[in-house]
Amino acid sequence: MSSAQERLTDALYGLGWSAVKKLPEPAAVRLGRTVADLAWKRRGKGVRRLESNYARVVPDASPERLAELSRAGMRSYLRYWMESFRLPAWSADRIRTGFEPKDVHHLTDGIASDRGVILALPHMANWDLAGAWVTTKLETPFTTVAERLKPETLYDRFVAYREGLGMEVLPHSGGTAFGTLARRLRDGGLVCLVAERDLSASGVEVKFFGEPTRMPAGPALLAQQTGALLLPVTLWYDDSPVMKGRVHPPVEVPESGDRAEKTSVITQALADAFATGIADHPEDWHMLQRLWLADLDPTKGTS
Repeated sequence: MSSAQERLTDALYGLGWSAVKKLPEPAAVRLGRTVADLAWKRRGKGVRRLESNYARVVPDASPERLAELSRAGMRSYLRYWMESFRLPAWSADRIRTGFEPKDVHHLTDGIASDRGVILALPHMANWDLAGAWVTTKLETPFTTVAERLKPETLYDRFVAYREGLGMEVLPHSGGTAFGTLARRLRDGGLVCLVAERDLSASGVEVKFFGEPTRMPAGPALLAQQTGALLLPVTLWYDDSPVMKGRVHPPVEVPESGDRAEKTSVITQALADAFATGIADHPEDWHMLQRLWLADLDPTKGTS
């Protein structure tokens, strides 16, 4: 990305945060849907990839059904952005009532146990809203990791935005994040990680909807190293303004096997939990990038 493109990207995100949060909610909803439908009609690279990914999730879907799913998926994706732009202006009460998770006792019991809790999520619905709900409704701060974005000013915007919602944000690069996360967990803290895509050599190979891909090792390694509770979480939207979600039962660390073997088993269990939630609500899974190993083009990287 050139410096001019970086400045334009940062300016557009800045405009979104400054302008969209001032809109009445119905106007923001309409704007998001309009932008989503325009992007869907253009059938750019991201929309085509989204549709291709949905074909793995719903293998018996007709081309017409996949088109419907990708249109709904883009509307869900833009709902995420419209909500995220507006979240800093939401009242505490709006945040508390904006999310209704099922089986939240897995999380609250884990927090009360002081053993530390790791929440692992796929890119579904609005994970920022779920995080704001945790810090507001449950009054529990947590630590997360953010990938360094270009331009650097855009990364700084995301960090400031999430810190404003009560999150501690660590940079993904630099090599110090894992140690800090482990310390937070040993102190009985909460860590939240978006965790269904890591196509680097350090990713753990799993079967996901019947095909191989790689997912991050971090949640499994942290659970082994710290003894923290590992909870998968999936999120979705319905026709109401309130996001829904589920805290899945804990993923246990196997009693036998070496670290690599345990990491493989744990990460596969996470993948299975994610697949359950995504299969139920595929249109709320915002994966506009390559995910499965079969789709990788070694001449073009992993984007």
